[in-house]
Amino acid sequence: MSRKAINRIKVVLVEKNLSSKWLAEKLDKNEATISRWCTNDVQPTLNTLASIAELLGVQITDLINNEQK
Repeated sequence: MSRKAINRIKVVLVEKNLSSKWLAEKLDKNEATISRWCTNDVQPTLNTLASIAELLGVQITDLINNEQK
């Protein structure tokens, strides 16, 4: 069974030319945690997602995959 990409954190980081290491430092989180979010193994809380959106200068909806499958 393939895993559905719920968030677009990795995509937006690439679009902004930023690294997961940068995000980990800004959020004071472990790089492994950011990696798990980027691969959609686990999801950040809504509060954390809002913080990520603010750091990246995007809307929170830009970080959520809205494709229906």
